[in-house]
Amino acid sequence: MSTSESRVDVEQFLTNLLAFRYREVTMVGATVAVLVAAVVFFPGFENVGNGVQSDLSGELLAGVVLIAIVAGAVKGMTGFGYSLIMTPIVASVIDPTVAVVVLAIPPWMLNMFQIAETGTGRAFVREEWTLLVLAIAGTIVGVAALATFSVGPIVAFVIGLVLFGYVAFQFVQNFVTVEEAHHPFALGAAGFFQGFLLAFANLGPLLPAYFHTFERDTERYIGGLSMVLGTIFTVRLVQMALFTDLLTTYRLWLGSMIAVVTIVGLLLGTYLRRFEFDERTFDWFVVGLLFIISLNIFRNTVPALFF
Repeated sequence: MSTSESRVDVEQFLTNLLAFRYREVTMVGATVAVLVAAVVFFPGFENVGNGVQSDLSGELLAGVVLIAIVAGAVKGMTGFGYSLIMTPIVASVIDPTVAVVVLAIPPWMLNMFQIAETGTGRAFVREEWTLLVLAIAGTIVGVAALATFSVGPIVAFVIGLVLFGYVAFQFVQNFVTVEEAHHPFALGAAGFFQGFLLAFANLGPLLPAYFHTFERDTERYIGGLSMVLGTIFTVRLVQMALFTDLLTTYRLWLGSMIAVVTIVGLLLGTYLRRFEFDERTFDWFVVGLLFIISLNIFRNTVPALFF
């Protein structure tokens, strides 16, 4: 499959931005939002580590920053993977519930950026409005569950099993291809559980796996995922801020800081995606990524559950 030109027309981008075109305004707006929050809610150098209740060394923080950049690049290239990469790692060094809340902010920025960057808009909403509605419903239920229950390793372990099973299925079937994802019941169910799992555990492999099986157009695949995920993360943040005590100003700052770092990886991944590449390469990259993520989830959950 191929993508658009890799060269970015900066002059045209600025012209469209000054003309308030929704694509450019949304991309810049999402980026500026996390930059402003990172500055406004800065807790002071003496309080930087207090909100995570963990002894984070400089080396560990540097590792998290590097992983955030890599995860952002993966998201830029494939349309998903950021939360699946970051959550198991961050949740292993700070409280898992805090990690789920904090890591809602970078994906919001990433998905709003990619909605605009891929040109996904009202046409997708008209075609897939039931998917969006069910994803919102799942998100509301998931946030309520997060506010009531703690996130245990069993949830991540089950998600790891789903990922591993999907990878095995695609490998055995030699990357099965079914044209376009228009199976309302299955797609709606994937959207609902995607919203629930992202809200409750910040891990949602169902919709990326479903889209990878049924949707073969790269821009629609990435744009559609971003539209659904952007909607989910927006609802999550609003619900956590207004109806729970999960989203404190410290967590908002920390999530925004991680998002600022992630911008570097997002821009790199977006640039790389604009080069031409064939469908087989894309298949191997997506399935290989899901396989690595499943192994990482098992690495973090199996010792806690079985040893």
